Amino acid sequence: MRVFRTTFLLVALTLLLMLIGQVFGGRGGMTIALGFAVVMNALAYFFSDKIALMSSGAKPVTREQLPRLYAVMERLAAKSNIPVPKLYVVPEAAPNAFATGRNPRHASVAVTEGLLQLMNDDELEGVIAHELSHVRNYDILISSIAATIAGAITWLAHWGPWLGGGEDDRDRGGAGILGVLLFFLAPLAAFLLQLGLSRQREYSADATGAQMVGNPYGLISALEKLGAYNKRIPTTAISPSTSSLCIVKPMFGGGTLSALFSTHPPLVDRIAALREMTIVPQR
Repeated sequence: MRVFRTTFLLVALTLLLMLIGQVFGGRGGMTIALGFAVVMNALAYFFSDKIALMSSGAKPVTREQLPRLYAVMERLAAKSNIPVPKLYVVPEAAPNAFATGRNPRHASVAVTEGLLQLMNDDELEGVIAHELSHVRNYDILISSIAATIAGAITWLAHWGPWLGGGEDDRDRGGAGILGVLLFFLAPLAAFLLQLGLSRQREYSADATGAQMVGNPYGLISALEKLGAYNKRIPTTAISPSTSSLCIVKPMFGGGTLSALFSTHPPLVDRIAALREMTIVPQR
């Protein structure tokens, strides 16, 4: 089901991008939009991890600098049968963590200084297991590509009317009306499609992480702390474009509307799902 949902999302975003290209540029515009999607996907595939790490100011750390973090990461990576990701620390007081990379062999995990100071060993293990689940399930690559296409849709919807019209006068007249609608609706549609995947992947990573550790209690405690502290400590280093990758959304809004349009599901729901889990012992 997850593969079907992900495939549907990426195909839908690409078709929406091609529709915008067709409206504003006719058949040629549709072809250009498809080429644009391919190029943007290639950029996301090879460089999304570097962009995310650079934009957050993450710095690589060695085993000698953070033996506690390396010990947890190496133990869990061995249990998951994946290579140990490169480790980074973000100079940020607000506790958070994110993983990025195109596959387990080219993955990185970044944690903030605030998270390292706040979490005890069980909680740190729960957070790292969650991030390794994203790596093992290829969630980060899929999310990066989806975000890239969604960004391209938003860009074309805003600038399409100034980039040309249809193939004849009648096409241009129709494009004008539809173009106005797309100007407002396309970015929203792209966001809502992406939101469905972003929320689901967090539940999946929570469950897989708890199974990896052998119990959900460390992750539950970590999520409770992360929710409380991220409401009090503003995020300064992690950029909005990277926030969707984080284990919890930085700078949470308190209102219902904010929760509805958040790329992360409510922490209360995530914690409730973890409490209801049945852990199957791993052999």
